[in-house]
Amino acid sequence: MKKKKYKRFKKLSRKQKIFLILLAGFILICMYLFYDIPSPFNLNSDQISVSTKLMDRNGKLFYEIYTDERRTPIELTDLPPYVIEATLAIEDKDFYNHHGFSVSGITRAFYNTLFRGKLQGGSTLTQQFVKNALLTQERTIRRKAQEFVLTIAVELVYSKDQILEMYLNQIPYGSTAYGIQAASELYFGKNAEDLSVGEAALLAGLPAAPTRFSPFGANPQSAKVRQELVLAQMREEGFIDKTEETFINNEKLNYADIEAPAAAHFSLWVKELLVNKYGEKLVEKGGLRVTTTLDIDLQEFAQETARGEIDDLANFNVKNAAVLVTKPETGEILAMVGSKDWNAEDEDGRVNIIFAKRQPGSSIKPINYALAIKDGKITPSTAITDVPTCFSVTGQALYCPGNYDGSFHGLTQVRFALGNSYNVPAVKVLALNGIENFIGFARDMGITTFEDPAKYGLSLTLGGGEVRPYDMAVAFAVFANSGVRQNLNPILKVEDWKGKVYEEFDVSKVEGIRVLSPDVTFLISHILHDNNARSDAFGAGSLLNVRGHGEVSVKTGTTNDRRDNWTIGYTKDALAVVWVGNNDNTPMKGSVSGVSGASPIWNAVMSEALEKYEPEENHPWPKAPDTIIGRSVCWTTGLLSPGSGTCPERFEYFLQNYLPDADSGIRQDIPVDKTTHTVARPDTPPENIEIQNHPVYYDPLKTIYCLDCAIPTQSITIRYPLGEN
Repeated sequence: MKKKKYKRFKKLSRKQKIFLILLAGFILICMYLFYDIPSPFNLNSDQISVSTKLMDRNGKLFYEIYTDERRTPIELTDLPPYVIEATLAIEDKDFYNHHGFSVSGITRAFYNTLFRGKLQGGSTLTQQFVKNALLTQERTIRRKAQEFVLTIAVELVYSKDQILEMYLNQIPYGSTAYGIQAASELYFGKNAEDLSVGEAALLAGLPAAPTRFSPFGANPQSAKVRQELVLAQMREEGFIDKTEETFINNEKLNYADIEAPAAAHFSLWVKELLVNKYGEKLVEKGGLRVTTTLDIDLQEFAQETARGEIDDLANFNVKNAAVLVTKPETGEILAMVGSKDWNAEDEDGRVNIIFAKRQPGSSIKPINYALAIKDGKITPSTAITDVPTCFSVTGQALYCPGNYDGSFHGLTQVRFALGNSYNVPAVKVLALNGIENFIGFARDMGITTFEDPAKYGLSLTLGGGEVRPYDMAVAFAVFANSGVRQNLNPILKVEDWKGKVYEEFDVSKVEGIRVLSPDVTFLISHILHDNNARSDAFGAGSLLNVRGHGEVSVKTGTTNDRRDNWTIGYTKDALAVVWVGNNDNTPMKGSVSGVSGASPIWNAVMSEALEKYEPEENHPWPKAPDTIIGRSVCWTTGLLSPGSGTCPERFEYFLQNYLPDADSGIRQDIPVDKTTHTVARPDTPPENIEIQNHPVYYDPLKTIYCLDCAIPTQSITIRYPLGEN
């Protein structure tokens, strides 16, 4: 029988054979694309929904995404016209003029799919409705083909007003609100027919990405940005004029009160990550069981500690705090406190400061010093002149940094310059590194917010560029993790309620990116845990010491205007970033500084974290690699001691390939100002100058320093970039 059919096929003409082959292929493709396609007549059917649950690392449930959908149908004729206008302006301005597809949208989608490898739809309102009501969020050719067919069917079966009404009644607006009426009740506590133009504009912007744009989500400020975009589109379409747009943009939105979820900022952020990966429908209705990295007990401790300290600082105009705790080796997030209180009225507590751009103050300095040590430009004993200094950059005003304590400390070795957080030596180290090199290195370390180097000056090492606490946790973990950068991770496992595993994080197989050698990170970590190296600035018994535990490396940072105050510290087992300040950038008052403000919170949280995650057998921290060499150096110059009591000595660690020279006791005839007993300046009157022989030292910027003269009181000027005339 088969042979007879085959013979019949052979007798067919070439055109007939090609036609049959193409027909068979077309049928197979259609079977693949449209098998089990939903019916456009089932738009009002309900599906079984199961809530998604977030558990902490120990299996404790702390947040549930409920599936009790808020649905309250409303007729199109009951809505104010501007509710419809806002929706059409942002989603599909040509809705009433097309038959389900936008030519410009299809052209754009085709271009992005073909030339950018990014599968994208034409995104008419009908397509969005079909995708949300009948299909999944997967971005495949099969799903796009089904969307195409169903869009045509919906446009044929229903009128435009019916489609728009179904869209407004069924589209998700976030937080389990489906439809404009439910969203109006959830976000503003009112009926949709009572919405203002500004409120309607905000709601109209949500369906494109309900979790991301939600005012109750992880980034509530994005809701306002989205609302402004909707209003701009309404103005372009002639629904409102420029005056109305400006007035509405400045109008305060009064949101309804809602109960804050446990670990609110972390929970909402994780939900957003899940939605971005698996889609709104699966997260809202698919019954996911998500084991996170969070330690809910540590989270609650950090939250209460932050709230208590901020309450104590009320008289110093300090209103907010943020805390992030991680495991450096794996990047697991143990606690994330985005604000002192999610419902705080005096600050926008729903803004997650962990992802906000803030100035880091001196907390950025270790990255600057690490680069210079890595490149052999300095060592921990390199002496740098901490004297009045101005930097001259072509086309800019002179930059004359000062120290936090208002003093200058003469010749200061790197260990003590970094430990005490002196500013002038740090700026000189940045001048050695070069701003462009430093920004590139900081990016390698995990800082994502630095932009074009031309936008920054030498104040960058004192906090002149904005960073995110999240990125600072990544960067400082490089020091804790022996030079390996690890991405932060909030999720250990995702499965559904039936046990199907979507993803699982195997901590034993974590691989990061090496950006520093272990010997460089050892030197930085050793300096940052050296209490003696910071005692001049912070005292011997400061809160930078975590009692009852091994050595903890730590750095503070306070901006000159007291708008941001940081403490960041770590061991190989735990890392904590703490920020305090005000969301609106108003300065703090009084004694909020490197040893107050953030430090009490950091000390308590770090102690709690180490109690839980530091092994009982506490190994030396940091442990010196084999490539580290210890030598005795002279207290004054930091050069290798010749021995035999030639100079007061101290012990220091070095990279084996970058040992300093021996101290040869250089003496030199130099011009000295007899009236001040300092090295004479170019503008010193000739009658005050006397040539004298003194022991001298040249720091890495070739600045001469007289070892037994007075510390200069007038500024010297250095050209930047170095070497320019």
